[in-house]
Amino acid sequence: MSEASAPHAADRRELTAAQRNAVAELLRVSPVADELGRRFARAGHELHLVGGSVRDALLGRLGDDLDFCTDAHPDETLRIVRGWAESIWETGREFGTIGCQRDGLRLEITTFRAESYDQVSRNPVVEYGTDLAEDLRRRDFTINAMAVSLPEHRFTDPHGGLDDLAAKVIRTPGTPAESFGDDPLRMLRAARFAAQLRFAVHPDAYAAMTRMAGDLDRITAERIREEFTKLLCGADPITGLRLLVDTGLAERFLPELTGLKLEIDEHAQHKDVYEHTLTVVSNAVSYETEGPDFVLRMAALMHDVGKPATKAVGSDGRVSFHHHEVVGARLTKARMKALRYPKETTAKVTALVALHLRFYGYGRGEWTDSAVRRYVADAGDLLPRLHKLTRSDCTTRNRRKAAQLAADYDALEERIARIAADEDLARVRPDLDGNAIMELLGVPPGPVVGQAWKHLKELRLERGPLDRDEAEAELLRWARDRGL
Repeated sequence: MSEASAPHAADRRELTAAQRNAVAELLRVSPVADELGRRFARAGHELHLVGGSVRDALLGRLGDDLDFCTDAHPDETLRIVRGWAESIWETGREFGTIGCQRDGLRLEITTFRAESYDQVSRNPVVEYGTDLAEDLRRRDFTINAMAVSLPEHRFTDPHGGLDDLAAKVIRTPGTPAESFGDDPLRMLRAARFAAQLRFAVHPDAYAAMTRMAGDLDRITAERIREEFTKLLCGADPITGLRLLVDTGLAERFLPELTGLKLEIDEHAQHKDVYEHTLTVVSNAVSYETEGPDFVLRMAALMHDVGKPATKAVGSDGRVSFHHHEVVGARLTKARMKALRYPKETTAKVTALVALHLRFYGYGRGEWTDSAVRRYVADAGDLLPRLHKLTRSDCTTRNRRKAAQLAADYDALEERIARIAADEDLARVRPDLDGNAIMELLGVPPGPVVGQAWKHLKELRLERGPLDRDEAEAELLRWARDRGL
């Protein structure tokens, strides 16, 4: 075992705790897992709890999704679980996986594998393996290459995963070059596990990630998106993001992040945009109240990506980034589309990036009630996230300035609440609906109705709620002005 992965004396005590965690977690799922193991044994097959399930059991965080491996092929697995499982799904059958559910546990049973990439294709070539040792050797990291036999509960750890778990190290079972060459996505997974588990990547793996970053181009956008989303939603996304940039992986699928490392001109100083961005992401995480919020975190990550393209140095030596929120929103939309994010998710993140500067200027006392209404209307359902993003964006070390910005935003939120007490700010609508507009103007459905509706909404934003008589008078005035 290498020195980097060898546990210290304190780690030995952690191993004991890990083993206690595993016993408690396995006892919780044993009624189902052991019963399933006995069914496979009676059919002449092996069954092992494996991979992330064993790792999470040792960490005391085993969930209700359990992963198993077996020497049985999918058809045989189906025969064994039919009549026992409450439900069965075969969506992973082409990869040798059969899923089923029993007593609230979701079980995925996969035939021993010997899959690898051919160094060219973008999807794995699946070949069934013949034994547990081969299956564990081809897994991504040592902490995911442990198994527990069922129903015997025999622990198998041929690559020192337990020691690496105690040392909090991410290491490959074989050489990193071999592992990453088989599946380049594992490089991104290493950064993801660093973010999720707060583990360090072994120096050998780190060096291989840097050297082989270009191989990530062989992986589909969908697979990259899934890993990156998990990384950003990890307990420590900053560590994962730094790994992506420092190894060159970010350049392969998120070059805007690397691009934030602007050259700092000593004569035209501005804050380090890259470090500022990581701080904003960290701040955003601290504002979360109901678990990881991908939309908020992604908006925090992308909020300043328009700065490199808009950087300008004025005659007074001051640096500016005029309209970087507009450019940033456009870049964000394009990047998320390339990564195949759902349109709805992309729209939310893009809107937050576009709106993140809107607040600045409020403290100068220039905002009317109309401006506040528009701020709320433009944010819509994103307003709570916009509050968090705007507060997260305040990273100045000037305590007086930071306190003033916080006080200004407190005042804005209080003002929103005050106006909302009198008006339904969450659903700003014209005071007359489409049917009323058509009836009053005597027009059929068409462009005129939409134009009238838009005019009344603008009035609503500008002046607040109008009573029925006022709204009708304004509509008729608008119609007369257009000769309707």
